[in-house]
Amino acid sequence: MTNASPTTIDQSEVDRFSAMAAEWWSPTGKFRPLHKFNPVRLSYIRDRVCANFGRDPKSHRPFEGLRFLDIGCGGGLLSEPMARMGAEVVGADPSEKNIGIAQTHARESGVSVDYRAVSAEQLAEAGETFDVILNMEVVEHVADVNLFISTCTQMVRPGGLMFVATINRTFKANALAIFAAENILRWLPKGTHSYDKLVRPDELERPLSAGGLEIIDRTGVFYNVLQDRWNLSRDMDVNYMMLAKRPA
Repeated sequence: MTNASPTTIDQSEVDRFSAMAAEWWSPTGKFRPLHKFNPVRLSYIRDRVCANFGRDPKSHRPFEGLRFLDIGCGGGLLSEPMARMGAEVVGADPSEKNIGIAQTHARESGVSVDYRAVSAEQLAEAGETFDVILNMEVVEHVADVNLFISTCTQMVRPGGLMFVATINRTFKANALAIFAAENILRWLPKGTHSYDKLVRPDELERPLSAGGLEIIDRTGVFYNVLQDRWNLSRDMDVNYMMLAKRPA
């Protein structure tokens, strides 16, 4: 008998999100926090990609000619905007249900996205490479963070970027991003996040650096209750984003 190959897929997480797949595009449904979060992360991605590749962020299709991977794409909340901005987008997710929802919505919206029910390992083994990899709100749901990040780094082209967004493993995050979000604000179904699977910034930096990428930006993200919106912040204790680049 041979041992099974290491995998980044946590099947219990795939099953949890598959069960909610029909609600991906409902702004008032179980993915409401991501709909609220989308404006700040979209502007962050647009501005950093344009700065890196010498594009005009005010142009209609600033990502024309760039190939993106949205890994753990879910229902396509990021894939579609990237495609609308001109990118050639591969949206990958291990959940067949998520991919089905994403394909249907893209077809109805007239947006071209190459959605695939595959893992990061399968893409890397196939030799796929990308100018930009979006690794957003995924690492806290995988089975092996180091393997997942190292696998993704293999697919970043020279001069390319990888964005990572997740939740820090702190007591503050446990209180706000898990207990308050699931039990008080009722933003998320109970069990969406597990404290022991949250990821500290240094736990991302190590495999990113080992994969040949340089960390070029870090930012916190916080929810402003009065404004009812997410904003960038210096505070990385709860939600944060990290940007890494492979030297050209």
